[in-house]
Amino acid sequence: MRVLLALVVGIALGAAGLWYFSTTQGKANVQSAGRQVETAAKSASDAVQDKVRDLDLSPQKIKDELARSGHVVRQKAQEAGQAINDATSDARITAAIKAKMVASRDLPSLSISVNTTAGVVTLSGMVNSADDIGKAMVLAMGTDGVRQVISTLQIKPQPKPAPAS
Repeated sequence: MRVLLALVVGIALGAAGLWYFSTTQGKANVQSAGRQVETAAKSASDAVQDKVRDLDLSPQKIKDELARSGHVVRQKAQEAGQAINDATSDARITAAIKAKMVASRDLPSLSISVNTTAGVVTLSGMVNSADDIGKAMVLAMGTDGVRQVISTLQIKPQPKPAPAS
């Protein structure tokens, strides 16, 4: 029964679609959609051709570079090099901050995590007081390459004194 109902509904929808697309308005909508797709495809093709020209990737240039060096390199490789440089810079910043914290006997350096991304340092973990948060932030801000310091450090709850007997 369900199969028969689905078949009837499918035939009805197909007939309605065929009728709509055979009308003047339906044909106009199909033609309009076709023109929009054609315009978008032309625009995308032009953008690709512009990039090929900008990056000097003509077939002859590619063949020449492959024959000369065995590979073709363009601007994106420099961006990858910059990303690697940024990552090593972030690691250097993190190491410098951790070293300053270990050298400072005032801070629980093993309880503080330091993460750096693009010069933005995030401090997290547990410390003994608000004063420790300030000291950790000052140490981090005083490190070369740091653009911003974000602290999510939490103050350890202080144990309650035992009641007097």
